[in-house]
Amino acid sequence: MEDIIGKLIIKDEKEINFTSPLVWAYIGDAVYELYIRTYLVNTTKLNPHNLHIQSIKFVKAKSQAEMLEKLMPILDDEEKNIVRRTRNTQNHHLPKNANVQEYMYATAFEGLIGYLYLTKQNNRLEEILKMCIE
Repeated sequence: MEDIIGKLIIKDEKEINFTSPLVWAYIGDAVYELYIRTYLVNTTKLNPHNLHIQSIKFVKAKSQAEMLEKLMPILDDEEKNIVRRTRNTQNHHLPKNANVQEYMYATAFEGLIGYLYLTKQNNRLEEILKMCIE
């Protein structure tokens, strides 16, 4: 993951702060999915179907909401603000496999991941992502 973190960034931090938190979540979803898939490929010998089944356990809304709850005590004030901003952003998408609260917190989790990625906070991003697989 470290190989790609920071290489695709096109905005500066000021501009990122004025970007919609749902954009942070959009990027965070992709970053987290890639991290989980890479982790599973590197640590298992599963076939693609079973890799998919295992990755769903990490990336489904309920799991992400639970992960955010686990992370909250170690987040600093800026990170908690990112979570709050993303969670409170009005999203007109209706969740299929989660309740509204789980979906809001999963989006907030993805927002945090996306924000850290976009602002090149690579060490903190890696620290948080590693906690997700413990």
